[in-house]
Amino acid sequence: MRQYFIEADTEGRPFDRAHRSRVYQRAKNVNDTTSFGTLKKVYDVRHEWACHSMFPEHVDPKSDVTRCPIGTTEYGTKPYSSSILNISAMSYGALSDNAIKALNNGARLGSFSHNTGEGGVSKFHREGGDIVWNIGTGYFGCGMGQGEKRVFDPILFKETLESCDGKIKMIEVKLSQGAKPGHGGLLPRGKITKSIAEARKIPWPPQSDCHSPARHSAFSNQHELVDFIVSLRELGNGIPVGVKMCVGHPGDIARLCRAISEIQNGPDFLTIDGAEGGTGAAPPEFMNSVGLPLEEGLILVRNMIEGAGLRSKTKLIASGRVLSGFDLLRTICLGADAVNSARGFMMSLGCIQALKCNTNKCPTGITTQDELLMAGLDPEDKMVRVFNFHKKTVEAACDLLGAMGYNDFSQVCGDDIMRRVREGEVRTLSEQYPLVDAGCLLVGQGPERLQEIWDSSAVNSPTEHRYKRTRWIY
Repeated sequence: MRQYFIEADTEGRPFDRAHRSRVYQRAKNVNDTTSFGTLKKVYDVRHEWACHSMFPEHVDPKSDVTRCPIGTTEYGTKPYSSSILNISAMSYGALSDNAIKALNNGARLGSFSHNTGEGGVSKFHREGGDIVWNIGTGYFGCGMGQGEKRVFDPILFKETLESCDGKIKMIEVKLSQGAKPGHGGLLPRGKITKSIAEARKIPWPPQSDCHSPARHSAFSNQHELVDFIVSLRELGNGIPVGVKMCVGHPGDIARLCRAISEIQNGPDFLTIDGAEGGTGAAPPEFMNSVGLPLEEGLILVRNMIEGAGLRSKTKLIASGRVLSGFDLLRTICLGADAVNSARGFMMSLGCIQALKCNTNKCPTGITTQDELLMAGLDPEDKMVRVFNFHKKTVEAACDLLGAMGYNDFSQVCGDDIMRRVREGEVRTLSEQYPLVDAGCLLVGQGPERLQEIWDSSAVNSPTEHRYKRTRWIY
């Protein structure tokens, strides 16, 4: 009632009506233009805008400019040509059968990828779209055991990979997610269907709740994580392997970069999930008060891998509140090579932001295993809306890119986006978050606080680490 009759177009949370309406319009492929001027208060703090050029370019959204190669032959990888916009991780079990079918077929129609989330690869993920297989702490589809005793099994990993007939294009090792970083997951026994059990390779009928621990059992530090990545790439015959995380302690990122440098191998990509993200259930303390928001997390990782001399080998994928072409472009300006969206694609399926994702009573049939509710989501209709939303959003980003005088997303940077930081003061994103020189941390020439974090990451004392790594970043 409040959403539809009381809230103004720019008031709602997590997403206001204006943003939701834009997604619905683009998904339905109807007129998405507006009139009579912006509703934004352009003199408010944090208002942002792109700097346009006197000499705009035309950017063809069907060209290779909207593709991003992920992977490097230096790591023995077979690169994957990714779209710059893809479906973020949402597990089967959290989403319904029909929702997964619609998302995957939408990805097939638009030649973009569909991240499985940690719930394993279901039969509905194999409808034809490119798959990014997200492997979490429960090792669903590639592990054995129960609860905290779940362990990775390379034989099951190969079985799942081969059963997908080449549709799995990348592997993503999930360390944490924006909604509940540092916390495990739980799918209640009552919500586990036979199809969910098959996807997760857990017993049917279920004897208990399906639990994801807070941490992995296959590795316990950054060096072991890199070794695990290398082994997954070998098992996967060279497909790109990356890591997903919501950023926490800066020192953890420094130690990961050190491990990559020392082993001379590592992830083909890092997916940075912002603390403002999250499509599933999470404790409110974790959802509201743990982890870095996307902007700060992305900047930290961008500067750390650049300063460690790893940027040419490691692509950055960003996820967190991306709904529009401007959101996509701004995130690329901050250092991302590609962007994932979860709630944007949920809205393209018809999500009305009812905030019932954790109740199994989603009225639109998206986040439920109730067959009656699920039947209201027609995957044949909704897959077209998923395709339309992706297409129109990428087209909008290309239009902005051309208006800025560029013809390739690799040309943009933080200089191209302005932000009002306080009344009467405007800065570019580059002024707010300065770039660092390639390899500067290796020679002791990084920004003071970033260099301190890097230097302290070489110390073996856990006490020293814990004290130093709490100091901040830029």
